[in-house]
Amino acid sequence: MGDPTAKYQGRLTLNPLKHLDLFGSIILPAFTYLASHSILGWAKPVPFNPDNLKNRKWGLALVGIAGPLANFLIIIVFGLLLRSGSRMVFLPVSFFEISGLVVFVNLQLMMLNLMPIPPLDGSRVLQAFLPYRWQNIQFVLERYSFFLALIFIFFVWPQFFLPIVLYLFALITGLTI
Repeated sequence: MGDPTAKYQGRLTLNPLKHLDLFGSIILPAFTYLASHSILGWAKPVPFNPDNLKNRKWGLALVGIAGPLANFLIIIVFGLLLRSGSRMVFLPVSFFEISGLVVFVNLQLMMLNLMPIPPLDGSRVLQAFLPYRWQNIQFVLERYSFFLALIFIFFVWPQFFLPIVLYLFALITGLTI
């Protein structure tokens, strides 16, 4: 895409500690699990400078879809491992339990990040598809994003999105929670 910001900040690493956010990776997931038996959270966002993107409009959309796409690929890989579990008797049961958790958490992260609420990835994708005269919607969403996120997490997510996540989990893995 043309932006070296993540590289300069040492974020091009598979070390998970470089990507954890204290509130989003530990505190919020624990709180949402206790409140709704669902896990919501986030890692540190990957830093980028939109001015360095070769094509700003579509570059923002591609940056925005990269996270959910990575979640989707993880879901597919671990979902296939769970589906073929009966043929992999050499692996311990704990491997499959952790794989199920990986699928469940990544399904939730993918669904959450696709919401068009700034600063979530879905807002960048939405912005690329909105006509220029509707770009003000993004500014309104940014102004109220904290409150929209709270309403979404505590009221909309458990009622509408968690059942979808549970259905997709069963569809992908062949298991139920």
